[in-house]
Amino acid sequence: MKLGTQNLDLSEAVNYHYGQFPPASFDYAVLIEPTASAAAALARYDQMLKAMHNSEILLAPLRNQEAVVSSRMEGTVSTLDEVLRYEADQEEAQSNELANYRSEAKEVALYGTALRRAQKSVKEGHPISSVLLRGAHSVLLGFGHGAHNAPGEFKTEQNYLVDRAKRKVRFIPISPEQLAPSMDALFDYIHQDTSQVLIRTAVAHLEFEALHPFKDGNGRVGRMLITLCLWRYGIVAEPHFYISSFFEDNRDEYIDRMRDVSRSGDWTPWVLFFLKALETQAKENLEKAEQIRQLYEKMKDDFRKILSSQWSTSALDFLFERPVFRNNVFTTKSGIPSPTAHRFSRILIEQGILRTLVEPAGRRAGLYSFEPLLELVRS
Repeated sequence: MKLGTQNLDLSEAVNYHYGQFPPASFDYAVLIEPTASAAAALARYDQMLKAMHNSEILLAPLRNQEAVVSSRMEGTVSTLDEVLRYEADQEEAQSNELANYRSEAKEVALYGTALRRAQKSVKEGHPISSVLLRGAHSVLLGFGHGAHNAPGEFKTEQNYLVDRAKRKVRFIPISPEQLAPSMDALFDYIHQDTSQVLIRTAVAHLEFEALHPFKDGNGRVGRMLITLCLWRYGIVAEPHFYISSFFEDNRDEYIDRMRDVSRSGDWTPWVLFFLKALETQAKENLEKAEQIRQLYEKMKDDFRKILSSQWSTSALDFLFERPVFRNNVFTTKSGIPSPTAHRFSRILIEQGILRTLVEPAGRRAGLYSFEPLLELVRS
């Protein structure tokens, strides 16, 4: 955004903290107890992940919910149900339904795709790097208004964080001319610094947001970076830790704490806020994951009784991974023989476990939702 043509107020603008990264020091006496509390909460959450027979299947809906919340923080508003319906129709190659979805739902769905791509790259051994984040960014901004904001490319013009309602510039990120060496310094910090890993994650997230390397999508990519760092550092065994809900609930403090680092040069208050976010969200994530795990175990017994088949667990796994789906996708991609899958669908609808969203019509398959799981994730 060009300030000269927008008549914006610069009086409260905070400039990037040139020459102050990485932080020279912290008030460790203040940080010891909050760091220990956050680490303990994360350890309990990690134990839950390790105990799950397949966290990728069980917690897939939480990644969708993270996409909804993180995107909403940037002004892209959709719902979990809308995004899941879009993904269900997107998976059906012959579907003609995609044009009926709002662009917001498509953009939110791209967040999940981008995060999965980044997670896959890290799992394959690629480091957290400019290449990895640019790849995620190219997916994230692959559709809608974001497609006009240089997907996968670092900024070439100065960008700003603006309070549009008050027409005030709140923060001026690093200049494009100094971005490349600063990004190198960030990744060196991520991989080589010896600070306690939760503190390192806090600093890495803030530095990325302060650099604001992309024209658009920085907030979403920066929150992805938190999950990737916690996983890369071995804090969580699987990349299923999502924090956007806390940041949304405390949005003003989230922004103010980050700005204060550049204004004062004091990183400790930001780290304290971030540790509180980790601890709070770890507890909430643990509670939600436990509820999902309990639902899975209950449904595993129910499906065995209701379906009376060796394929009952395969059906349950499919529904947890795709809680909204077209029936032809279920019959062709669940690994269950097609006649058996059709029978399962009928029984589960009759039992009220599946809800009919769109009735089958002609060659168009019916659209169904697995409500017991969705009720948990929505709450």
